[in-house]
Parts: sequence; structure tokens; C-alpha cells
Amino acid sequence: MGRPKALLETGQGTLLDRAILQARQLSASVTVATGAWYPLVRFRGRVQPSRWLPVDDWMEGMSASLRAGLLSLGPEAKGVFVLLADQPLLDPNALVAMGAAARCVPDQAVAADYGNRPGVPAYLPRRLWPQVMALEGDRGAAAVLQWAGATRVDITGVFDDVDTAGDWRAVRERLSQTGPTARQFRQ
Repeated sequence: MGRPKALLETGQGTLLDRAILQARQLSASVTVATGAWYPLVRFRGRVQPSRWLPVDDWMEGMSASLRAGLLSLGPEAKGVFVLLADQPLLDPNALVAMGAAARCVPDQAVAADYGNRPGVPAYLPRRLWPQVMALEGDRGAAAVLQWAGATRVDITGVFDDVDTAGDWRAVRERLSQTGPTARQFRQ
């Protein structure tokens, strides 16, 4: 997008601010893995995570961020929730339900249902970490989640991600219709 996508202003904070708040629906401990535009994103955000995790090899793609995140966790972690900064329209109730499902069966992968495949947001149990660590390039864990038979949950908003300027215009329009001010005038 030619600029730090995480800092796009939604009218209710940046995309990253919203993502951190979404992550807090799943865990009190939120780590942001970041590479490009760091430390700018750290100091421009209003909402701070529990921890910032600079990813030195971020240019490799999503696999580098996943690997860094997993390596940053201690031996007591049973699994990890993975969210992206570019899905600001995720249903918070669905995130809570996903978190409850993961805690109920912590050895089972849980992922958003994309129809023909699982995807993020997702819960990766520790037993899948070796496969995730082996990923290379700009690949996320969708293939690992598929192979593992992840429990899929419907999460409204997963298809409303921001990858292009056109996506951003569409999402920003939806945000303007769903924000607290918009809701106040619809009531």
C-alpha cells in the first residue's frame, strides 16, 4: 500500500489499535510481531500490546513472523492465537467463542472458516508448532490448519481484510456505518 497499513486510521484508532483490542478478546497477553515500519507503528499507536516483537527477517513474509512469535513463547504455552492487523471488522463475540473452543480442547486447532479452507484468526496448539516453524516465505499456517483438521468457526468479518487501496475504501465505509457514532444515529 506504500505506507504502514497498520497505521491506517479507522476513526476509532488505527488498524493495529483495533487488532490489539481484538486480540485481547482472546488473551490478556498480546504480542505484536512487527517488521516493516517498526518502530514507527509502535510509537504511533494508541493501544499498546503486552509486548512488541521485532522480526528481523520480516521480508521473508508471514512465515518469519509466525516463527518469531512461536520462538518467543515459553514452555508453559499450550498454544497461541494468531490474528492479523488488517481485519478490523471481526465479530468480537465470535472471537470470544473461538477462544472458549480453544480453551475447552487445547490440543485441537481452531480457525476461522473460509468455506474451502481454515484461516486466521486461528488457534495453533503446541503440537502443530513444528509444522508451522517449517513454513517458508510468505505463507501462513492455513495448510497446517487444513492438514490438522482444525475446528472451523464462523467469524463475520474475515473476508473484509485490507490488502489494497480499494479494500481500504470498502472497509472504511463499513467502519463508518458500524462505529459508535453511526450506531447512535440508527437507534
